[in-house]
Amino acid sequence: MSIPGIPDFGYFCMAVLLLNATPGPDTAFIVGRSIAQGRAAGLVSALGISAGCCLHAIAATLGLSALLATSATAFTLIKLAGGVYLMYLGLRMLLTRVTPGSIPAKNISARPLQTIFLQALVTNLLNPKVVLFFLSFFPQFVSPNSTGKTLSFLILGVVFVLMSTGWNCGTALVSGTLARRVGSSQRIRLWLERCVGAAFIALGARIAFARS
Repeated sequence: MSIPGIPDFGYFCMAVLLLNATPGPDTAFIVGRSIAQGRAAGLVSALGISAGCCLHAIAATLGLSALLATSATAFTLIKLAGGVYLMYLGLRMLLTRVTPGSIPAKNISARPLQTIFLQALVTNLLNPKVVLFFLSFFPQFVSPNSTGKTLSFLILGVVFVLMSTGWNCGTALVSGTLARRVGSSQRIRLWLERCVGAAFIALGARIAFARS
């Protein structure tokens, strides 16, 4: 399947599916919120991640991502900021405290949906891997002879966001449902969140200290 300016559109869709199936900070955040607060929070997290992808796609199209990627200082600062932010979120989840029997399980670490959306958005925006992905991956599927490269880039961005949103929403629903079936035990849900928090810290450290 191909469309004008994007000869390998089918391969692009397959690549996006494989990318989404690979766990990363965005997936960890969605799973963590789904486990801690239910499917609604997970879905809002997925929408926050998608909003971040939209901004990345627009920035890449306008050439801002290219400027960022070629600046070692800018890349390092964003890498560190993203890693520290993820570790901060993970630490908060890891240090969650609850008195047995005093708080219903569904309210453990409950946060307003607006806050969850903003945290997901920031998590995505501060992930330098996403910047490099848009910069290096998308151009491979745009014909060098295309006279409308900007339009082709935007089409790929829209498709990427739509496919990622569907995948992430499915992840949120599955994670929330499984967590719900685990039971209403505060202790189980609390330790699940702590496990995800530990994963956040590990991912944040990996991003912050990874070689550029």
